[in-house]
Amino acid sequence: MADSKAPTHTAFALKREGRRYGHWLEVGTARQDATGVIHLRLDRTVIGGFDGYAYLAPIGTQPPQPEPERPAQSSEDDDT
Repeated sequence: MADSKAPTHTAFALKREGRRYGHWLEVGTARQDATGVIHLRLDRTVIGGFDGYAYLAPIGTQPPQPEPERPAQSSEDDDT
């Protein structure tokens, strides 16, 4: 069985804006072959606010809306 070279997924990266908010940007495509391997092709990257994480969504769907980050309480604060 020959694998199709057509993309099966869209790659999104979360661009953070400030410390709590961000939005998804389309950054490329991916496809899964018959052995389960994912082949990812990035055609752009996010400048600033990008941590390297990519979300792969099936073609035609969108990633979930990002939740605003709540300020995390550090364990170091508990020691005082």
